[in-house]
Amino acid sequence: MGITGNEISAVNQQRQYEELSQSAVGGAFESGASVASAAVALGTSLVAGGPAGLAVAGSVVAGMGIVEWFRRLGASKVNENLESLGQATEDALNRVENVLREHGTAIEDIKRRLESEDFRNAMASASLQALRTTQQDRLKRLALILANGVKDNDLGLDSVDDMMRAAVELTEKDILELGALCSGQSKILADAEKSPMQWPDNVRAYWQQRTIENHIAFREGRLSYRDHVGSYSRLAAFGFVAAFPARGTSNSPEEAPYALLPEGKRFYERLQEIAAGG
Repeated sequence: MGITGNEISAVNQQRQYEELSQSAVGGAFESGASVASAAVALGTSLVAGGPAGLAVAGSVVAGMGIVEWFRRLGASKVNENLESLGQATEDALNRVENVLREHGTAIEDIKRRLESEDFRNAMASASLQALRTTQQDRLKRLALILANGVKDNDLGLDSVDDMMRAAVELTEKDILELGALCSGQSKILADAEKSPMQWPDNVRAYWQQRTIENHIAFREGRLSYRDHVGSYSRLAAFGFVAAFPARGTSNSPEEAPYALLPEGKRFYERLQEIAAGG
C-alpha cells in the first residue's frame, strides 16, 4: 500500500515542528527570552504554514518544554538575584566599615557585628526575599537594610523580617510617600512620647495642610488620588503608618490624617545610602 498525500503532509508537518522546537523555541529557552517571545515565534511559523498548520496549533504547547523552561529560568534568576544582593551588600558594608572606623569603632567590634547570629539571620531573611523580585532597586533596599543595621548595631529587632518583606513589596511611590511623612512628622512623633494625648491633634494639624497641598496636586494631575490612597494602605498594612479619624465637615472634607509610626521611621532610615566618610 502506497503512502497517501495526507500521510506525507503529516510527516512534513511533524518534521517542521521538530525543527521549530530546536531553533526558534530552543533558542528562546537558551537565551532566557520570554514566553511571549517564544509564542510570537511559534505563531509566526504556524501562520506561515497556512490553514493546515493552524488546525493543529493545540499540539504546540506539548512540545515547548514549559516545565524545563521554568526550571532553567528560575535557577538562572535565583543565582542572578543572590549575586546582585551579595555585591550590593558588600559595597554598602565597605562604606559602613569606613564610617565606623572614622567614628572610632574598633575593628574587633566591626568583626563581631558581621559574625553575629543576628546578622546571619538577617542575611537569610534578605536571601529569601530576594527570590520574590526581579527589580534591582528592591534588591538594593535589602542590602541597605542589612548594612544600616550593622552600622546602627541593631539587627536583633523582631521587625527585621517585616522590613525585608516591605523592601520587596512596596513601590517607589510608597517609599516617597513615607519619606514625605518622615520629613513632616518626625518631630511630631518624637513629641508624642512626652505628650501622647496631644499627638492626634498635632497629626491632624499637619495633615490639614497636606490635604490642601494634595488636593491642588490632584487637580493639576501631579498626584494620582488612587496611587496616593493605595500607598497609604500598603504602608499601614506593614504598621509603618496609622490613620486617625478625620474631623472634616461636609463643607470642608478632610482626608484621613495618617500618622507616622516608629517602625515606619526606622524602616525609612534603613533605606538611606551610607555616605562614605559620613
